[in-house]
Amino acid sequence: MVCDHDMVISLEKPGTDGLDEAVDALREWQSEGVAWQLHPGDLGWFQRSGTEATAAAVRIWRRDGRILAIGLLDGADLLRLTTAPDVRHDEDLARRLTEDVIAPERGVLPSGKVSVEAPEDALIQDLLPGHGWRTDEPWTPLRRDLTEPVKAPDLRIETIGPDKGHVWAGVIRASFDGSTFTAGKWHAMTAGAPYTDARCLVGYDGQGEAVAAVAVWSAGPGKPGVLEPMGVHRDHRGHGYGRALTVAAAAALQELGSSSAGVNTPSSNVAAVATYESGGFQRLPEVRDLTRDA
Repeated sequence: MVCDHDMVISLEKPGTDGLDEAVDALREWQSEGVAWQLHPGDLGWFQRSGTEATAAAVRIWRRDGRILAIGLLDGADLLRLTTAPDVRHDEDLARRLTEDVIAPERGVLPSGKVSVEAPEDALIQDLLPGHGWRTDEPWTPLRRDLTEPVKAPDLRIETIGPDKGHVWAGVIRASFDGSTFTAGKWHAMTAGAPYTDARCLVGYDGQGEAVAAVAVWSAGPGKPGVLEPMGVHRDHRGHGYGRALTVAAAAALQELGSSSAGVNTPSSNVAAVATYESGGFQRLPEVRDLTRDA
């Protein structure tokens, strides 16, 4: 634990025992109309690397015992950061976050080129540029409202259980260049606390081939859910399977009680943005990471 006794706010690594507390806080913070940056599903997807690796990648900031902010080191050079909605403009928290992010010795981000994702309305967005940070490439958030019934797609969809984790893993591996996703990683992912509110879906073509896969993550009834990841097998693209699975994902989140379905994709990935829009998702204003070049 890193703690400056001259300050009220402390920074800590939660350990495996503290992961559930972080997930619970992230669930609590999700609501419609609040800028979303880190979702319980993000920790759930990271859980594919195992509980110990996930705990090692999480950072928690507290004041008087209350969790104010949570960060996920999504790789060595990217911190995905969010705060409780009511402290987005808390000056003490913003200063502490900035100090911890810019100083490699604090154990949040290393030296060299690194990036931070933070809510657009968080005060840290105003402070980091004063320390040499700049905006990076844009991302496009998309959202589908789930208050109206979602019509099932014309594609056979299966909810995957432990006996077919290898099928889901195989489609994801064939959907992303360089992916090393395995059945073992699927089992590690689904063993984590966030998967309590999640589902893995696979779409099959008319010949019974698994052609697309998606994971959906709820944050609880009445709260926004997310898709992470969604992929179409490289040998089965161009047939509308991505659109169909996107609709199926929205329907699954609706069954889980989610108020909306959300996804983020690089704006440069025009095909992905178009796929989500064809599945009833609406494009929201672009967001950008903050990056330090050295």
